[in-house]
Amino acid sequence: MPDSPLLTAAAVAVIALAIAVVVGVGIKLLRSFRELGTDAEQATYKTLHAASRAGQHLRTGLNPAGAAKASKQLRSLLGCDALAITDTAGVLAWDGAAEELKPLLMGLAADVLTGGRTTVLQARELGAEPASGALAAVIAPVRAGSRVVGAVAAFAPSAGAGLVRATSEVADWVAVQVELAELDASRTLLMEAEVRALRAQISPHFIYNSLNAIASFINTDPERARELVVEFADFTRYSFRRHGDFTTLAEELRCIDRYLLLERARFGERVQVSLRIAPEVLGTVIPFLSLQPLVENAVRHGLEAKEGAGHISITANDSGAFAEVTIEDDGVGMDPAELQSMLAGHRDGDHVGLRNVDARLRQVYGDQHGLVIETAPGEGTLITLRVPKSQPGHDA
Repeated sequence: MPDSPLLTAAAVAVIALAIAVVVGVGIKLLRSFRELGTDAEQATYKTLHAASRAGQHLRTGLNPAGAAKASKQLRSLLGCDALAITDTAGVLAWDGAAEELKPLLMGLAADVLTGGRTTVLQARELGAEPASGALAAVIAPVRAGSRVVGAVAAFAPSAGAGLVRATSEVADWVAVQVELAELDASRTLLMEAEVRALRAQISPHFIYNSLNAIASFINTDPERARELVVEFADFTRYSFRRHGDFTTLAEELRCIDRYLLLERARFGERVQVSLRIAPEVLGTVIPFLSLQPLVENAVRHGLEAKEGAGHISITANDSGAFAEVTIEDDGVGMDPAELQSMLAGHRDGDHVGLRNVDARLRQVYGDQHGLVIETAPGEGTLITLRVPKSQPGHDA
């Protein structure tokens, strides 16, 4: 029975619709592909994407798990037959061919790890037969600061200048990730110091602010971030020591110097400091952490709330049988009545450090040696303490 004109027209319509859908999908896919850009732009995207993924795996440092995942991405970047990552003790990851060379790699990389210079090894130097399709190697050092912490080894049929340069660049990139990982690890460790800071009467706000200041430099200025981490470590090592209730004025001033260095990383030129110290009082024994909380009070409660730059003046003078230390700021000042009530323990306040120092001075030397504080709202603050230069039984 012949098809009716109606059925034939319907079939043609369905076929036409199907063709239109296919063509439309094809055009959409073609447009999506073109949106990726030129071949060069696509290659750049793939490179950045691979580097980004590799970086995520290395942010915990050089360890087998992260290196194994990163090596796959890095091998695709170099386009080599095999890629290995080592630390100074052994091979952390191997991706690709020629795994028979893996047991030899640490021996091959010995000069790189000790000397810090890229090494190129041809196939014959790896003990391979010339006609066996053997691979040459480029081994580049991974440096964290002045230390060589590992190596990146790329294996390919030939080790030309392009592979040498590319491998060195990859090793330098790995080094940056390792340094960032070390800074992140230090930041984590420093955050754990908060509990100890409470015990030592150091403001937790200072801990957080210092960590945030360090974190702000991790990506923009890693070298400065490293220096701040070291200063913070030295500061906390001194502040949280468990032996000795006394120290010297010189040691306390060094602690203050580190503290102010960290605060100036946050405030910049807003915090200006001048010191005038008589050399003959540097060896005076004083209660441990009796000056740093006073300087912290000047920064946090005197200058932080002030508009524009502020100035702190620290002096230490020889006053006969006593060493006299003054800490003065031109900040917002305090209400004298509220301050006196807080020092007497009648009310809680923000100046816990002052009360702590005042109480310890009175306990050790008597009530006549408590803090003398001159202040008023808008007039800044001057704090004076006097301690005997001769203190039998009190050793730093």
